[in-house]
This record gives sequence, C-alpha cells and structure tokens, in this order.
Amino acid sequence: MHSKGKVFLVGSGPGDPDLLTVKALRLIESADVIVYDRLVSPGIMQLVPNGVTRIDVGKASGQHNMPQDEINALLVSLAQRQRNVVRLKGGDPFIFGRGSEEALYLRQHAIEFEVVPGVTAAAACSAYAGVPLTHRGVSRGVRLVTGHFKNDEPIRLDWDALADPETTLVVYMGRSNIRRICRHLVEAGLDPATPAIAIQDGTTASQRRAFGDLLTLADRVRAMRLQSPLMIIIGRTVALAGELDWFEPLAGKRDATLDIDARA
Repeated sequence: MHSKGKVFLVGSGPGDPDLLTVKALRLIESADVIVYDRLVSPGIMQLVPNGVTRIDVGKASGQHNMPQDEINALLVSLAQRQRNVVRLKGGDPFIFGRGSEEALYLRQHAIEFEVVPGVTAAAACSAYAGVPLTHRGVSRGVRLVTGHFKNDEPIRLDWDALADPETTLVVYMGRSNIRRICRHLVEAGLDPATPAIAIQDGTTASQRRAFGDLLTLADRVRAMRLQSPLMIIIGRTVALAGELDWFEPLAGKRDATLDIDARA
C-alpha cells in the first residue's frame, strides 16, 4: 500500500475478462477498495478478492446511482483515508469514460492518481464481430463519437465531416438515437446503402449483432430488441464481417442475417 492514498483510474475493457491488461488485473487483486461502473462485467468483478470493499456507482441512461460530482468527492474521501483505490471503468477511462474529469478533480484536491488504459469498445467489439476498423482500399481512418445527449437535445455533430465513405464511424451509446444518426448521415450525403452493424454486449457470451445499412439498421435493432450497451459501426468495412467472423458467442445464431455486399 502507498504511504499516501492513491487512485488508479483503471480501464476494464469491454467485458471479456481475458482482455484485461496485466496491470489492471494486478491492481484489482491488490486493491483496498473498488469503485466500479455499471459497464464493468460480472466476469471481471468475480476477479475481485474476497474482503475487498466494492462500491457500485454505476450509471445508466436516465438513471444515476451516484451523480458524477458525488463520485469525484467519494474518490477524494477514500484516498484521504490512505486507501489503495481502484476506480474501475468499462472500456478505457479516457474514451467517453469521464476519466479525465475525475483525474482533474483529483489533481485539484492534491490526490495522486494513475491512469491505466483499457481496451476500448470500438477496437474490441469490432474485432469480435469480424469488422476491421481500417482496411486498405476500403477505410483509411476511424472516427469515434458519442450518440448520447442529455434531455433529448439535438445531436450536435459535424455530420458533413462524419459522412465520409472512406472512414469508419463508431458510435458509442447511440441506441436511443440510432434512427436520427442514420438519417443525419444520409442527409449529409453518405450512401444510404452504406453497411452498418449494431453490437450488444460485445466480446461476451451474450453478444448479439444486427446487420443492415443506414436505411434498415434502426428497424433491425428494434426487431431484435437489442439493448444497451450497444456499439454502432458504420462503414464499408462492415461488409467484411461475413468473411472475418470468428467469434461464436452463445447468442450468435440469433444474429440478423448478413446480407450486405462489400462496396470497395
């Protein structure tokens, strides 16, 4: 244990415990207290040793077990008691994980912290769905955006910039706005037939996928009753999933039929 309290902002990855980094696992096993989010999978929480204090601050859309300002204050309070604090987050702390907000608050209160990167959902869920984010001659870049906005506000994104047929677009937390997202991209000039996929519970045994394009994806997600956490990937590389699919979760046979063609 450190002589002074320290907070480790640890990314736990998208769900599969095998995707934890060696450092993340070491910190989980040596923690005095674990402060964890809703998106940290049960399989990862099973790795927490008996006797370690666990504090659930999980947040779901429209529901907050603990507001962010209270989470910030909690981390400071725990560290001031000279605890070895692991702040466990789904994915990567600095990619739509609010880890930087917590780090800034800790710095403002003179609390030592360390950031431990995690495998972000964009990289992991795409790989487990057989979708490369880049592919020579098909996609030359990747854009990561969030599709979640408070109080049903308009989605303020640069749709003209995002409607680029030579890049792959990954949308985090976009389930509730999936229809609007697809519509905005079409209105900005992206081909309506651009392949798209929605992935629920990516990298886990309950992974499910809906395939389609900008015109059909929202209806397929609704028909399959896919729920959060949901990752949306839009771009021509999605069409490679039929050839590159390798992961066979328990729910794999319930995936929507892949009926899109590669459009290089």
